[in-house]
Amino acid sequence: MAQKIYPGASVCIVKNDQIVFQQSYGTYTPATPVYVASAGKWIAAATIAVVVDKTKLDWENPVDRWLPEFRGNPQGKIKLRQLLSHTSGIRDYLPDPEIDTFSVLKKSVERIVQLSPSFSLGSRFQYGGLAMQVAGRMAEVAYKKEFETIFEEEIARPLGMKNSHFIPINLEEGHAPMLGGGLQTTLNDYIHFLSMIYHDGIYEGKQILKKETVAEMQADQVREASVVSGEYIEKAFGSFHTGIYGLGEWREKLDSNGVAYQISSPGWAGAYPWINKKDSVYGFFIAHVQSSRLDKDFSPFYDAPIISNLTSAIVHNSDRKQGFADMGDAQLFYEEKGVGTPVILLHAHSVDRRMWDAQFDALAKHFRVIRYDLRGYGLSSMPAEGKEFTACEDLKRVMDFLQIPKAHLVGLSLGAMVLSDFMTMYPDRVLSAVLADGALSFDLQPKEPEQDLKTFKANWKASMREGSCADSPFLISLIDDWRMWQVSHRESPKLFLGTSARNYYETNKVKTPVLFFVGACDFEGTKKAVAELSALIPGSKISTIKNAGHFSCIEKPEEFTEKLLRFITESLCNF
Repeated sequence: MAQKIYPGASVCIVKNDQIVFQQSYGTYTPATPVYVASAGKWIAAATIAVVVDKTKLDWENPVDRWLPEFRGNPQGKIKLRQLLSHTSGIRDYLPDPEIDTFSVLKKSVERIVQLSPSFSLGSRFQYGGLAMQVAGRMAEVAYKKEFETIFEEEIARPLGMKNSHFIPINLEEGHAPMLGGGLQTTLNDYIHFLSMIYHDGIYEGKQILKKETVAEMQADQVREASVVSGEYIEKAFGSFHTGIYGLGEWREKLDSNGVAYQISSPGWAGAYPWINKKDSVYGFFIAHVQSSRLDKDFSPFYDAPIISNLTSAIVHNSDRKQGFADMGDAQLFYEEKGVGTPVILLHAHSVDRRMWDAQFDALAKHFRVIRYDLRGYGLSSMPAEGKEFTACEDLKRVMDFLQIPKAHLVGLSLGAMVLSDFMTMYPDRVLSAVLADGALSFDLQPKEPEQDLKTFKANWKASMREGSCADSPFLISLIDDWRMWQVSHRESPKLFLGTSARNYYETNKVKTPVLFFVGACDFEGTKKAVAELSALIPGSKISTIKNAGHFSCIEKPEEFTEKLLRFITESLCNF
């Protein structure tokens, strides 16, 4: 909003049926009507689901059972569930420059039936909107009323959604409802809908949808259909699974059994509704982007989950202070806990601040502990491609923002590389330094962004297992959450100091107390780099952690924490 990409916005977050946060910005209020694009798919599917509950319409019904214009057409065998899960083969949009301006859904569908399919039914997933028009027409025939009337009678009125209507974007009323992107609604209205879904179809004691129907909408409906690279779940979360969609809603996060515990329906213009059953939370961010002001490094669609991820972080960690440190051109998410001398934890590549979970709470009993997501990781801003920055300068700015003149610094792998650079630039701000499973930075060489991110992440996880003594589900879960910006974009060539940092250590005597940790099973290249830098720092020590690999703080948390506490305490005494 500071960049005027959004003229305003409203947000409401509910936990355990209590509003825990609600705020409006700019020109918005909770009653401001907004076109929410694909955020309407969820509500459109729920409207059709009511018809399934109350008539003979069934998810397994083929189109031609209800729509005679499809009889004799191969597309007539498409099932209702395939229309709402983007696996029908019906093309995603009308051919350019056509716009659906038909007066009723029947006319809209008569145009759609003339279009050649994009693929054979059920063979792949292709996100779009036209198939939902056909599903809506099936509901009309089964219910014997127009879609807008069904929506008003079965969803809007029972839920008190007084300001919600399905009309096409940028077109006057009187045209066919645009089920896939034409909903106009308000924050207040949509929150009522989310409450109903969260409570398994019940709103204020009244059954709107059957519990089984809500569960069916949230179940994997992609099934055996193929999912090509580049879909929403991959781009927004860096996650790779084929069960990405239900009926009118995305299956954002799955448990170990493949059951979706976070579901959503983001719109291209910025509206983002979601439910997280594990956190007992649901929320809605409503906005409509000014497309002429869009930044190429920001996507209202793919970047929307920052809201749900941030909410989860706050819900899980209410015992600590959290916020964003302003870098001027980026916002870095941080957490702090405890009081006393500051200790700052710097995470590794491909993970985020959560890798320090075991050490964070233990250290907070003795110190003021800060951990943050480096730029491009976790909840922090993604870098702007082509814009230069250094990671060690970001660390200085975080310290300045939190008014920390000096601190004990702890970094692992990538974090150790940031720390080794920082000690050359700002040695007077380091009380002590612990570099785990990493040492000097290197000069970045320009590389082309990866295209096959799924294969890259699979190979990366395999390599991390090779550098470990034992498989760590926690580590793999962190890597699963990595969005891989650094792989799919060109990083700043000045991210690290490279040769200049090495020259500093070769020509200057570092007086700061320095301890190196290295896992016994770590990569030989890491062990060599640690030994080389240790040799350049008088008085530094190397502590080997047995039965640990590259992520020693995760693999052997008790030993790592005990040695870390002892070193920092001794450094304070000597200081």
